Amino acid sequence: EQLGAVKEEKKKFDKETEKNYSLIDKHLSLSPKKKELQLQEADCQVEQNRRHFYEVSLEYVCKLQEIQERKTFECVEPVLSFFQGLFTFYHQGYELAKDFNHYKMDLQINIQNTRNRFEGTRSEVEELMNKIKRNPQEHKRADQFTMEGYLYVQEKRPAPFGSSWVKHYCTYKKQTKTFSMIPFEHRSGGKAGDLEAFFLTYCTKRNTDTIDRRFCFDMEAADRPGIPVTMQAFSEDERKLWVEALDSKGVSQNGFSFLFFFVGAQLDEIGFTIIRKCISAIETRGINDQGLYRVVGVSSKVQRLLNLLMDAKTCSEVDLENSVEWEVKTITSAMKQYLRQAYIFTYSCCFHIESGSPESRVSAVHFLVHKLPEKNKEMLDILVKHLANVSNHAKKNLMTVANLGVVFGPTLMRPQEETVAAIMDLKFQNIVVEILIENHEKVRLYVCVHSIFRLYFISFYVPFSSAVPRKARAVYPCEAEHSSELSFRVGAIFEDVQLSREPGWLEGTLNGKRGLIPENYVQFL
Repeated sequence: EQLGAVKEEKKKFDKETEKNYSLIDKHLSLSPKKKELQLQEADCQVEQNRRHFYEVSLEYVCKLQEIQERKTFECVEPVLSFFQGLFTFYHQGYELAKDFNHYKMDLQINIQNTRNRFEGTRSEVEELMNKIKRNPQEHKRADQFTMEGYLYVQEKRPAPFGSSWVKHYCTYKKQTKTFSMIPFEHRSGGKAGDLEAFFLTYCTKRNTDTIDRRFCFDMEAADRPGIPVTMQAFSEDERKLWVEALDSKGVSQNGFSFLFFFVGAQLDEIGFTIIRKCISAIETRGINDQGLYRVVGVSSKVQRLLNLLMDAKTCSEVDLENSVEWEVKTITSAMKQYLRQAYIFTYSCCFHIESGSPESRVSAVHFLVHKLPEKNKEMLDILVKHLANVSNHAKKNLMTVANLGVVFGPTLMRPQEETVAAIMDLKFQNIVVEILIENHEKVRLYVCVHSIFRLYFISFYVPFSSAVPRKARAVYPCEAEHSSELSFRVGAIFEDVQLSREPGWLEGTLNGKRGLIPENYVQFL
């Protein structure tokens, strides 16, 4: 049933694709000498068709994503049903069924968890799709290109054949003035041609009285002086964006701002004071309140409290522990909002822990904490210690470790962009927070021991590192995330281990290759 629906969506998408590009080709061939009314009607028709094609494309992509998620449980459920029927029908298999019962229960729990995750994220994915439909420009993907999109390129042929217009996918990097284009024809199944890149010299708008097409502009490559290349955009608005970007007067990131940062939330002295004041008030007044951190405060009061706390002149005057003006839910909401914008977990440290044993997950979180800047680690230590205290009162406030993970997962690891992948990662963000709370003392001990070990290593081993090379053995496996790092398994022996300039890292040699090693992943011999 679901595959049939996807096939219907595919047929509908292919039909609308052919219709859309055929209409565009016909529209772009219109002569500017036609009546203005005819041109306006043609523009309106193309715009309506573009919107319809955009909606059909989104619905097709959403259906594909839905089918992909359904496969994770619908393909396994028939197998589970088969085994359940087999064990029920054959009494002789009772003992065998009992032996395999724990595997069956694990599978059933995993399937249910997968189904629950699908049901929980399905509405959010649909909501994101509707947001993209309402305002596509705000949800464009942020990347390294100043401008990118499809353009028609005029390719001149030897006389008397004239010229032809070929569709290309073009990108432009303003920093290096590099323009790249790849021929692309949807009729050939989306097969792309060879990449062509050059350095841009100039770009200028092309007047309609010099060419029998609209939305055109010329550009010149540095290696082909005096030979302009004529491009045609899909609309006047797109031509303006391309011209503004290419002549260095325009916008960045497709003309839109993708990331908004709350510059007031900083991990400075005021930031630590705010968090400590909030935690002290919460633990004094509301540690046993039911739904602590789940119940939100009035947004206007929360914003007013944040404004007072973030002002160095009024921060010390705000009394959160004794004042009845500020409710506990207002304080918790203000604290969450501040942490959400402070980015304790930096973007470069985000990772996935989708698989692995509990011990390996704890080690991975240890490594994550170790890579954070010192201020971030200090703030995280204060917060997690408080959350562990909150979870100890779960019998009264009902805020278990799992509930706190649901609340603070998105708060501490807020994604840079609102995407389907970010929605799917919510579960793993919650797991990271749960691991931090449950292993709080272990993480603190790890950080302290790491600092002492580093001082000891600097004091005693570094002066002799050139004379007596040190050896170390890996106690945890590691997969390199960068070309300068080493990948290794448990038990690997490193030669000539020395302290690296990178905090928290060592330099060593493994199988003739030298690279960086996480300091906490090895034991010295």
